[in-house]
Amino acid sequence: MSTQFIPVCEPTFLGNEMSYVLEAMETGWISSSGKFVSEFETTFANYCEVRYGIAVCNGTVALHLALEALGIGAGDEVIIPAFTMIATAAAVCYTGARPVFVDANPDTWNLDPDLVEDKVTDRTKAILPVHIMGYPCDMNKLQGIAEKYGLFVLEDAAEAHGALWRGRKVGSLGNLATFSFFANKNLTTGEGGMVVTNDEGLYDRCRYLKNLAFPLKAAREYIHEDLGFNYRMSNLHAAIGLAQVEKADEYRSRRIHNHRQYRDMLAGIPGIEHQFDPAYANDQQELHDTVHVHWMNAININQERYGRSRDALMALLRENGIDSRKLFTGMHRQPALAKLGCDMSGKYPVTDRLAEN
Repeated sequence: MSTQFIPVCEPTFLGNEMSYVLEAMETGWISSSGKFVSEFETTFANYCEVRYGIAVCNGTVALHLALEALGIGAGDEVIIPAFTMIATAAAVCYTGARPVFVDANPDTWNLDPDLVEDKVTDRTKAILPVHIMGYPCDMNKLQGIAEKYGLFVLEDAAEAHGALWRGRKVGSLGNLATFSFFANKNLTTGEGGMVVTNDEGLYDRCRYLKNLAFPLKAAREYIHEDLGFNYRMSNLHAAIGLAQVEKADEYRSRRIHNHRQYRDMLAGIPGIEHQFDPAYANDQQELHDTVHVHWMNAININQERYGRSRDALMALLRENGIDSRKLFTGMHRQPALAKLGCDMSGKYPVTDRLAEN
């Protein structure tokens, strides 16, 4: 067994991360007040090519805050992918609404836009696509459905910092978008999140709700008209985030380079399937200027062709000091969501195949 251990992912700090954190500590601004929070919000919003950013303490609360700002609540339905991490569904449930699942596309692994319209009911209020592993969803089709039925579009871009859909940055393609800055994300603050939008009203609503519903402009009298949330980001985390955004294109290039190495080294091995990436497509014209940023490098195992199961491969990697992770278990297989009364009866064969292999 190897004595070396290679983790799934490590954060990269090549810029001003350390100096900004030290500045925050030396000046005493370590909580949610301090210049780095506002600078991080502005700089990241600019990176996403939108007007406004609202920094929060993690990606899950970013989703919850965005849904609350949209007025999603009890009795409403929100369409989400069956193949995602449970935070997407949990945030919907926090509002009292119910997530409605859509199976994955077998090539992109994102929610299949051709299956979305069949899930729309008179209770549907929003579509919540997740850009899985850093590859953007087909936002043209999803926006078309949203416009047809008068629905909101909320992007879950937790895995897709800097990704492009036909030349436009993810985060700029819906009413709102949310990001995570967890330690393994393309940009990190350790823990943290962001809501971004072009809508000034939604921006103000998010700012209001994230800070315990203190009035935005009136003097602080400790009188609250609404129940808000304590979802603030600290100046320490924002200091790291600002430095990360300053190097965002370099960090993105490193992820794409790493994926290229995996593709090259695994080429020709039967039974190893990659997520779709337009950079490797035979016809790249249709998806010109669409960029997959490869949050994680994931493969799907065809056991019959590969000659070894997914679990056997993971065990072999572990014996050689290489860490790995299974892909997400589908939302329709989550006991927590069944307890909340979500409809678990549908069939999601692509999601199951991805989870199992």
